[in-house]
Amino acid sequence: MRCFVVREQDGTFTQGVEDYEPAPGSPEDVVVRVEYSGVNYKDALVASPSSRVRRVPVLVGGVDAAGTVVSSNDPTILEGTAVAVHGGDLGVASDGGFAPLVTVPPRLISPLPTSISTRDAMVIGTAGFTAMASILALEQHGLGAGAEVLVTGATGGVGSLAVSLLHARHYQPVASTGSPQEANWLVERGATRVIGRDDIADRPDRVLASEQWAGAIDCVGGETLHHILRSLRYGAGVAASGLVASPELNTNVYPFITRAVALIGIDAVACSPTTRAHVWHEWGVNAPRIDFAGLIDSTIPLEGLPAALETIRRGRTRGRIVVEVGSN
Repeated sequence: MRCFVVREQDGTFTQGVEDYEPAPGSPEDVVVRVEYSGVNYKDALVASPSSRVRRVPVLVGGVDAAGTVVSSNDPTILEGTAVAVHGGDLGVASDGGFAPLVTVPPRLISPLPTSISTRDAMVIGTAGFTAMASILALEQHGLGAGAEVLVTGATGGVGSLAVSLLHARHYQPVASTGSPQEANWLVERGATRVIGRDDIADRPDRVLASEQWAGAIDCVGGETLHHILRSLRYGAGVAASGLVASPELNTNVYPFITRAVALIGIDAVACSPTTRAHVWHEWGVNAPRIDFAGLIDSTIPLEGLPAALETIRRGRTRGRIVVEVGSN
């Protein structure tokens, strides 16, 4: 079958569409006919030479997919069910969603709510799962109704979906971006205002900035996360899931011990089945209020993946890149 394969063997790196047979799964695995996939920052890391993320020399890329179950021995996952597939080692150490068929353990399968099509599921994808998990974590931490919430990296996958979700859930998202030309697009997604990367915090000469944010969703990491922590309101939290700027965090303890702020880590890989079900349920509730078409940066075939992955690496996306796999 035609798959997007990443290879790094004997010092030679290649990526592209080729005839390839993914590794067979175990009898307990579920087989899904893939209709759509999405392009994530993690996919770009996997499909890079000397990748620290990819754990095998040859594999089909794609850390998420959506389609229909064609074979299952699990009584809770029926053939013909529309599902999303993501998490675990999918597309990192085992063959992923850039293929017509994907074989995965049942724990990586999430039946889709009836309000979400397989196409919309990959506009959501791992990015949207992360965005919703971030909002739910902030709500659990005590985020108040109608609060103003900062979203960094707002034109990217997680960021743009977070802005749309916050608006749908009646919060006031403030979009931070290094792409000021996309301000109108972010307002259309629901941002109440748009700020630059350098406008997150003030008073750089002090250990703490002015208290600005009732909550924050950070998709960037590094120095940006440091400044968010300095500028959270008393008792507020930041849900952190990104490292596009840097995986390093150089900060101090003042925000934690004088303002009681919280740094909440968000994981979409090894989360429990209960968390997966809750996140997708909440997406189903909110889906009717989301403009999925407006969140699509582009729709591409498998052959368009090399260029799309480079676009992701350079941070030049506006929303989500959706891969049409079922037509290949």
